[in-house]
Amino acid sequence: MGQVERKMAQNAIAIILIAACAANAWAIGTFEQEKKAFTSSESLLLDRHGEVIHRLRTDNSVRRGQWVALADISPALRTAMVLSEDKRFYEHSGVDWRAVSAAAWGNVLNQRTRGASTLSMQLASLVEDGPRKGRIEGSPHDTGRRNIVDKAGQAISATLLERTWRKDHILEAYLNLVPFRGELQGIDALSRTLFGKAAHGLDEREAAITAALVRAPNAGAKAVALRACGVLKAMQSADGAHCDAVLAFTEAALPRKAFAPSDGIAPHLARQLLKIELQRSSTQAAIQPNTLPAQKPVRSTLDAKLQRFANQTLQQHLQELQGRNVEDGAVVVIDNASGDVLAYVGSSGELGDAREVDQASALRQAGSTLKPFLYAQAIAEKRLTAASLVDDSAAQIPTASGLYIPQNYDRSFKGWVSVRTALGASLNVPAVRTLVMVSPDAFARQLLALGLPLKNEGDFYGYSLALGSADVSLLSLTNAYRALANGGRCSAPSLQPHASAALKDCLDPKASFIVSDILRDPMARARTFGTDSVLATRINAAVKTGTSKDMRDNWAIGYSSRFTVGVWVGNASGASMWDVSGTTGAAPVWAALVQYLHPRGDVQANAAIPAGVVQVATQYTKAQEASRNEWFIAGTEQAVIADDATLTATGRILQPAAGSIIALDPDIPPQRQRLQLLSDQANGQWRISGKPVGQGSKAQWMPWPGRHVIELMDARGNVLDEVRIEVRGAAFKKPERDLASAK
Repeated sequence: MGQVERKMAQNAIAIILIAACAANAWAIGTFEQEKKAFTSSESLLLDRHGEVIHRLRTDNSVRRGQWVALADISPALRTAMVLSEDKRFYEHSGVDWRAVSAAAWGNVLNQRTRGASTLSMQLASLVEDGPRKGRIEGSPHDTGRRNIVDKAGQAISATLLERTWRKDHILEAYLNLVPFRGELQGIDALSRTLFGKAAHGLDEREAAITAALVRAPNAGAKAVALRACGVLKAMQSADGAHCDAVLAFTEAALPRKAFAPSDGIAPHLARQLLKIELQRSSTQAAIQPNTLPAQKPVRSTLDAKLQRFANQTLQQHLQELQGRNVEDGAVVVIDNASGDVLAYVGSSGELGDAREVDQASALRQAGSTLKPFLYAQAIAEKRLTAASLVDDSAAQIPTASGLYIPQNYDRSFKGWVSVRTALGASLNVPAVRTLVMVSPDAFARQLLALGLPLKNEGDFYGYSLALGSADVSLLSLTNAYRALANGGRCSAPSLQPHASAALKDCLDPKASFIVSDILRDPMARARTFGTDSVLATRINAAVKTGTSKDMRDNWAIGYSSRFTVGVWVGNASGASMWDVSGTTGAAPVWAALVQYLHPRGDVQANAAIPAGVVQVATQYTKAQEASRNEWFIAGTEQAVIADDATLTATGRILQPAAGSIIALDPDIPPQRQRLQLLSDQANGQWRISGKPVGQGSKAQWMPWPGRHVIELMDARGNVLDEVRIEVRGAAFKKPERDLASAK
């Protein structure tokens, strides 16, 4: 082969080589495109103002933090990385030809050299192969030796990269994409895991260790420290003594796993909202299989400052209750107008053994916190007024399962008291007597309308429903009290901005106003709580406490014109607390939050008086209570309460009790079996399952197997009361006409 032919062959080989390199060259995107495509292994929860309040790991295959801007990365780290990986980074255009020449001579002379890969070339490799597969020459991330075509393609990619990206963008992207130790990728994950701080806080020693890990990510502490010491010397920040300190520091830092999978101040709400967001993203990915939606921060309705205060206040108070067997607690704060949840504390954190359990959504017995809704219903139905006298004395109430004998909290009775006192002082027996008037079924329907998650009908709970035997969550209960604050209008609470539901009527506005006035009245609470309890805040907020059976749950729920605050304390295990009352359990936390929310007082403390509400000077002839100006629904007002029997309600079914189960006796002829119906209406009319069966205060009905609704009506056909019962027994031929008689 002649010289001309040899030259032509060399040129052909060069052309083929360049074509191959160009084919392998990286398709360059913009810096913004790469930054937008970055996917963190964690999801962020933001407060209503955009502040990060919680981080939750959602990708267990890798540990990658958030993208960090170069301005937010320590200057020491930027310097260390350039000195360690690419000393002439700011001089070359993607390829350091001086380093290439040195590496080539090193190979010829069989000498070990640093290599010629620049930061731009490494970044090209990371983006081309992906951060999990990116190869950095000389490190364990290098998945294999690159041939000349690979290296040439990498050089071309780096050159193209330098033409379209700024140097600061290249360094920023590199620090966010480079794999470090183990599963750690990017500077945010590394700095938070090994050093427990953000990237902007890394000092020179930490920066040197970080730079050393790029070249030897899984090396031992001595090897990493030795290289880090070399970086420090290049930075003119170390001598021999400093290197000894670097080794000790490296040995302490490398084993750390401080990047917790959940970190922040709202773990329970973060799990709720991020789960919803991930499900939405999965649905989107199913629709578009070739795309993976980026994990975007999720904004919540929480207020970061209020959330921190609620966390701190709850934990501080629970520490003060040490020795009383109280470990857990929860707090919810809702904006009355919008329904936005401003604070959501689901547990007591490290103080309890159930910190992962969301106590704000857990179902617990409501205790006395349901009483305001019961009295509101009785007042709205004009069965009672705030001035009506109810009997607080020993009671034995017949039920389907036997006699129900309610007791007051202090095991004593107050005699005849007004509804205002009965509710304010949280007396149990008057509440049960009120439920007898309203009926458990009707009350259960009212609670369901308020959004409380009752799983059964009223007959299941019976008269104990007046004392809060139903299970509710703190979130739903706090939102139900918000309806009282809004004059009887309610909507579902919202956890994300722009998710507020329209308000609807859930309670009678007139009754809501009267009950709110009672809950704001410190004198109404005096017989149980005194006049100077923690409930008597300077803004005169409406508030109600509650304690469940065996002192397992303690509640304090109340509201101002702007906010509703709910607090629960107890034990997630269901264990009883020791010596915890309504004013020592949840109430102090509630009071502290109310004061925090109203530093200048409640400027709208006086609610607008609804149409149909009047105030009348009322006095009691037997001096059961002091004379006062009392609120009434128009038409029910009374200036003089003349005697003890001032219950305004009549027209109640006294027998059978709601929920009764009647068993037919197969040995007795059907015509001989009768169920006696009793009411307090002399002229009442009886109807069962839509058919009339008699009239008067007493009637008899021949029972028939099945479930039946017994109704008591007035002369105009208006239903005064109803109960539901069930008849069980052997079937027999139903007579053509039910026999009934009235007396």
